[in-house]
Amino acid sequence: MQITVTNLSKTFESMDGPVAALQDVSFTINRGEFYTLLGPSGCGKSTTLRCIAGLESPDSGEIRIGEQVVVAPGVSVPPNERPIGMVFQSYAIWPHMTVFNNVAFPLKQGKRKVPRAEREKRVMEVLSLMQMEDLAHRPAPNLSGGQQQRVALARALVSSSEVLLLDEPLSNLDAKLREDLRLEIKDLTRELGITAIYVTHDQLEALAMSDRIAVMLNGKIVQEATPRELYLKPKTSFVAQFVGQVNFFDGTVREDSSDGHGLIETALGAWRCPIPSGITKGAKAKLAVRPEGLRLSSGGEDKEGNLLEGRVEKTVFLGETIECQILVGSQTITTKISIENEVAEGDKIFLKFAPENCLVLPAESL
Repeated sequence: MQITVTNLSKTFESMDGPVAALQDVSFTINRGEFYTLLGPSGCGKSTTLRCIAGLESPDSGEIRIGEQVVVAPGVSVPPNERPIGMVFQSYAIWPHMTVFNNVAFPLKQGKRKVPRAEREKRVMEVLSLMQMEDLAHRPAPNLSGGQQQRVALARALVSSSEVLLLDEPLSNLDAKLREDLRLEIKDLTRELGITAIYVTHDQLEALAMSDRIAVMLNGKIVQEATPRELYLKPKTSFVAQFVGQVNFFDGTVREDSSDGHGLIETALGAWRCPIPSGITKGAKAKLAVRPEGLRLSSGGEDKEGNLLEGRVEKTVFLGETIECQILVGSQTITTKISIENEVAEGDKIFLKFAPENCLVLPAESL
């Protein structure tokens, strides 16, 4: 089911005056797509989700779920009449009920109410899907955090909604369980053909689960793209540093050329880089290089790529790689190297990066 949000705005009153939580937010989610709203706390992602769910009323804008307009001037469809299921960060599991009764609750009231036999059939089907049918009659307080989140997910799915809203559902779980559940949720939504909107501040979750990601800041979408495009081609320095680690170098464009490659002069050296259209000779620019884009080099005799010389300040063993903090001039940068390489704090090393492994952004980009 397609979801269209158009010019959504919302202002909250605070002790310091009005705060614009959403500012003309617009996006379209295709049927069966896994779409993530990603951003720091207070950026507007949860407010957007709550407006779609009907738990918040926007000041202006339109929301359409499938062919149904659920929000528009003079229109506000109640949450229980919207074709959605929702999973909250806090699970929202009723402690006085069993697993079965928690999952069955949406089918006992309102327009979603179904006869008892149909209710029992659907609850057991969705519990089987979540591999929890053996826990159907267990009291909810006796469940682990991961099991409670599966119950919350089963309850959101039991009413056969075509849209699933998930508000930071994994943030209270430990790292290994989060990793397992994010794969389960992605596979489950794909198997059922459900349109999912996922809210998180965790960029790894967003990259691993999403078909597309909208990065939000100050109530606006600053970039919308696939995970790969967002990581490799961020449009601003904010997006670059929020979606993964990045090293920034301030510089000035000294040469540009018709083939898109030019020369950026920085305090650490002059480097060949692709120059995007709109950034011309003499312009201030910000050069971005991901840690994995930096490679160990043999030094002065290495004529390929852009060269840096530095000293190892700190190393962190991460299992598959070693993360190194390197002091280059007066700037500390981060790189990741193979565990086959032996480096120690205090070592002098050379690093290089190819022109295609860097990105030039406008100096004033947020």
